[in-house]
Amino acid sequence: MPTDTNNRKSCKEVMELANSHHPWFGIEQEYTLLDRDGHPFGWPKNGYPGPQGPYYCGVGADKVYGRDIVEAHYRACLYAGIKIAGTNAEVMPAQWEFQVGPCEGIDMGDHLWMARFILHRVAEDFGVIVSFDPKPMPGDWNGAGAHCNYSSESMRQPGGLKVIEDAIEKLAKNHKKHIMAYDPKNGEDNMRRLTGLHETSSIDEFSAGVANRGASVRIPRQVGEDGMGYLEDRRPSSNCDPYKVTEMIVKTTLIE
Repeated sequence: MPTDTNNRKSCKEVMELANSHHPWFGIEQEYTLLDRDGHPFGWPKNGYPGPQGPYYCGVGADKVYGRDIVEAHYRACLYAGIKIAGTNAEVMPAQWEFQVGPCEGIDMGDHLWMARFILHRVAEDFGVIVSFDPKPMPGDWNGAGAHCNYSSESMRQPGGLKVIEDAIEKLAKNHKKHIMAYDPKNGEDNMRRLTGLHETSSIDEFSAGVANRGASVRIPRQVGEDGMGYLEDRRPSSNCDPYKVTEMIVKTTLIE
């Protein structure tokens, strides 16, 4: 019998039921680097860095902190066979993101889980702590999510936009169920992050739109133009269980 915290078993069962749809996923894992005292890595010890703006995808020692850790993690993931696909500095200084995917079915949870472990292990060698807290710094700072990009085979075919829109309707009807599954505290952690500010949607209301970074679910602009592709669920928190997230999306859109 699996332990209570092992959500892989039920996820695998759902993925096997949806096998003929070939569900693909890509997760954008945001995280924050902290010093051993819990203060964001590279931040002034008695204050704050300048306001958000120049840090996202930034370069330069005054814009980004910890790139050597990020680069070492990337190489370690490649060596381990993780399907890591990219990385970038995020909006809040000392916050980063790496992307894993595309992965089919259960592979999404497996690859992301190992990528997280490797990140903790690499940061340990640098004497730095990795936080997956969805809102590590209160106030006018971006939180951290794990945006989940998703498609079924029919979404990736010509005319797939209609299938994507149908899936979004189903997601809208099950918004509360998904919020409960998208962080380890049944929505409590995401309450601090999904405020409708800082590129997030409101936790209480479902929204969707093309190229809308403030929506619960976003249809990328290119997908809208091509009429097929994938959707991006922006609700999962950075500390989500990827097995629960992918299981819920497949159950809602393909099975129930």
